[in-house]
Amino acid sequence: MAEVFLKVKGLKVAYGGIQAVKGVDFEVHEGELVSLIGSNGAGKTTTMKAITGSLGMADGDIEYLGKSIRGQGPWDLVKQGLAMVPEGRGVFTRMTITENLQMGAFIRSDKAEIEQDIERVFTTFPRLKERKDQLAGTMSGGEQQMLAMGRALMSRPKVLLLDEPSMGLSPIMVDKIFEVVREVYAQGVTILLVEQNASRALAIADRGYVMDSGLITMTGDAKTMLHDPKVRAAYLGE
Repeated sequence: MAEVFLKVKGLKVAYGGIQAVKGVDFEVHEGELVSLIGSNGAGKTTTMKAITGSLGMADGDIEYLGKSIRGQGPWDLVKQGLAMVPEGRGVFTRMTITENLQMGAFIRSDKAEIEQDIERVFTTFPRLKERKDQLAGTMSGGEQQMLAMGRALMSRPKVLLLDEPSMGLSPIMVDKIFEVVREVYAQGVTILLVEQNASRALAIADRGYVMDSGLITMTGDAKTMLHDPKVRAAYLGE
């Protein structure tokens, strides 16, 4: 059995007196692509923010590589190999594409290899190479999503957290983003994917978790879940 890279135990998160996450347990093993699906407001993004330390937890614990990371911030976690592409992308709009990618490597000092990794990102995202000197703020939403993913990869993560990468994108761009997720996964990066597009998320995942009203309500093999009548009725519009 592969090593457990990420383990969420009894996670509870409250927003202004309202409990958004109500005691969640799940895990991601080395080399897996795990999808966390659920309707809008289910608590998926809140869970991701708690994992990366950008939101405090009311109760529970999160273990990364067998050790508790409770109370650690996003910068500390990136140094340990846990990187996140947030919902809304969060690129540095007044910096160029190349400068954004360099920022993704802030924890590194190996300049020659950083340059190699920038070229690797450009190979994965040819559109970024074409616009490498363009300000990130002038790019389309899909291009910014590519840049956010490329920037996260510059830290050479062991685990990549993707929060709603297809949100607000055109169908063609959604295809491209999922193609890249598959490619990154094939390179050996462990991925936790939070996604409202349940059918696309389950189609590329090894395992899936369904979140509803702050609780995990179902888990299993992703392909089995994709064909489960309850999942299809609730999340795939059938």
